[in-house]
Amino acid sequence: MAEREVGKVTHYYTNIGVAIVEATDTIKVGDRIHIQGATSDFEQGITSMQIEHESVQVAEPGQVIGLKVEEKARGGDTVFVVE
Repeated sequence: MAEREVGKVTHYYTNIGVAIVEATDTIKVGDRIHIQGATSDFEQGITSMQIEHESVQVAEPGQVIGLKVEEKARGGDTVFVVE
């Protein structure tokens, strides 16, 4: 399976399970993502994402999004879309 890099995790909120991601490519609700870093390595589907506390369906390069994640992510982790 091919993967396309779409962003980097800049912060992770443990109490709410949300990763803040700076997008470097388009990310959409429904995409399957792979988050990988020094100690992170998991895949999940995107069920919702927000920009400035507003739900969005698509994030464009340069936007900063909040993603609900199923496992712990860490700053510096790379986010890929599984294609």
